[in-house]
Amino acid sequence: MTDGQNDRSLEKYRRMQRIRQFEDLAEAIHAQGEIPGSLHTYAGQEASGVGACMALDDTDYMVGTHRSHGHPIAKGAKLRPLMAELLGKATGICKGKGGSMHLSDFSVGSLGETSIVGSGVPVAAGAALGSKLQGNGRVALCFFGDGATNEGAFHEGMNLAAVWALPAIFVCENNGYAVSTPASATVPVKDVAERARAYGMPSIIVDGQDVDAVEAAVAEAVGRARTGGGPTLVETKTYRYADHAVNMGRVLLDRGGEVDEWRKRDPLALYRAKLIAGGTAAALLDAIEREVADEVADALQFARDSAWPEQAEAFDDVFVDRLPIPDFITA
Repeated sequence: MTDGQNDRSLEKYRRMQRIRQFEDLAEAIHAQGEIPGSLHTYAGQEASGVGACMALDDTDYMVGTHRSHGHPIAKGAKLRPLMAELLGKATGICKGKGGSMHLSDFSVGSLGETSIVGSGVPVAAGAALGSKLQGNGRVALCFFGDGATNEGAFHEGMNLAAVWALPAIFVCENNGYAVSTPASATVPVKDVAERARAYGMPSIIVDGQDVDAVEAAVAEAVGRARTGGGPTLVETKTYRYADHAVNMGRVLLDRGGEVDEWRKRDPLALYRAKLIAGGTAAALLDAIEREVADEVADALQFARDSAWPEQAEAFDDVFVDRLPIPDFITA
């Protein structure tokens, strides 16, 4: 392994660790009431997000989902403003207005995540159209789950991207469930990738627990998109460890020993073992894990120390002209 390859491999490991440790801490403080509203975690799917984003350039566009912390972190976003956003603070990446499900970070090309399932597909198609018209060479990558493939927005966005040969990559992170409903109960084909044929679009199925395999598959799609070959549907077979949302309750979904079986193919453990087998010192990986732990802890402290937004800012960045805050609210 050359130094350059090793640096890239270590960056993939670092980003997966950032996601896992960020999510674990977010889940812990959510249980303490520090994070308002719902929390959808990404633990278990790190290889899918990191592998896909490592195939992109920094200036490429990315659109995520309601499971939204992992995607911007995978794209290289800083942790401080992300954690502050989860806590609703003014220093958050969306000034405390987005919360857990609506993170955006334009500095890394993250156009945003939303709680509306499937809504990111036409957004990515629009960004790809803009890239094509401007001739700037950027591609747009969109993440979504298996449940989103049953939404009208998915089909409309895919069709438009195919008809206009847009530089888009559609990544279906098939974790087997839409909330608590198995994909087998809602998708009539074995693989979501089969749906690409309806749009004359190439597709790839890849092991979503293997970060290198995901990167290779997405890199192929990115290369096709940049050279005018149009969009690709990439299906990553992956798995989320937690409920659809934290504290949602296992009563909605009894997965039995399924989680334990998937944990045997934990993406972080698999990649750590692969790196060590390839000659990377375990001590180096241990050091990365400690560095990430310090980084995540620092992000939480930053968020806790940050100020709350002022009431007068409630409509800023929502309307062009600031609306007056009613007296009964400020009283």
